[in-house]
Amino acid sequence: MADPLRVIHFHFGKEGGAERFFVKLAQALDRRGVQQRFIIRKGRSWDAQIAELGPVIRNNFSRLSPMTPVLHWQASRWVRDWKPHAVMSWMPRAGRLVHRWPGVVKLNRMGDFPQNLKHFDNLDILVGNVPGIAQTCRDLGWTKPALTISNFTPLTPPNPVPRAAHDTPEGVFLIAAGGRFQPRKAMDMAIRALARMPGAWLWLIGEGRLRPELEALAEELQVTDRLRFVGWVDNPIHHIAAADAFLLPSRHEPLGNILLEAWAAGVPSVSTRCEGPAWFMRDGIDGLMTPIDDDAAIAEALTRLRNDPAQAQVYAANARARLDEMFSEEAICRDYMKVFAGEMP
Repeated sequence: MADPLRVIHFHFGKEGGAERFFVKLAQALDRRGVQQRFIIRKGRSWDAQIAELGPVIRNNFSRLSPMTPVLHWQASRWVRDWKPHAVMSWMPRAGRLVHRWPGVVKLNRMGDFPQNLKHFDNLDILVGNVPGIAQTCRDLGWTKPALTISNFTPLTPPNPVPRAAHDTPEGVFLIAAGGRFQPRKAMDMAIRALARMPGAWLWLIGEGRLRPELEALAEELQVTDRLRFVGWVDNPIHHIAAADAFLLPSRHEPLGNILLEAWAAGVPSVSTRCEGPAWFMRDGIDGLMTPIDDDAAIAEALTRLRNDPAQAQVYAANARARLDEMFSEEAICRDYMKVFAGEMP
């Protein structure tokens, strides 16, 4: 019997779509017999899910922490004693923990466009989830392999959350949008679009530092009665499934995991032409696309979905087929396992 693949993950992210994908990928690799260990931040909401899959070291990995030198020693000991096939660091910061360990594939998985290569000196391979990330790495001077392996959305059967759970009437046109409340996610554009659509309602799924500003904007635009702040949820697909349309209003979005969840839920979608959706979403086929920071165009696209539900369902069906074609769990895991084994997908 072949020796099972062994992988150590370094992940120091906080909360959000990228972290949800980290957990989903680790779970999918576990189902395929990959043995895994993890070094992660303390106090993550997804800690228990990761701990089910293998040993965990918890450390915030701060340059100023006296525990950081200890973590370097612990990571090197794991590599020496456990002899993994691969060490996978997630996002540039985690690349600082990678040493020049011989006989192990050292890769960094990036979900955003790097500004420089300063944390990647000891890495063999860079992996981005959209083609533009790999190209950006090459443009910055990276000469070793730079690959594109995207994300998958697990086929969780959507179970629509009752609208009454968020004091929302049946029969109204309900829009869902979600993500961390920060400038690049542009939740303000979702609220401004709502203000242009009399009778429509909006569920904002997520949390973040801009929530007070978003609440103030809703008050200013007089839409608080039609807006619900849902908060963080483990599986956004169930809230999205309750909606008539999904909106990704982002100014910057390397991929757009939550848009893929809307596609899996069968909900017609509107997205801005940010980086990720501009790569995989076909305007007028899988849904409707708008310019960034144009709430009038966003409202117009959502209104088109509301006024033509039959065409909206055509978009949703096309999007689901596109999802199966480009973002299947089997294809993504196969590519990662090839990299772990020292092969190129």
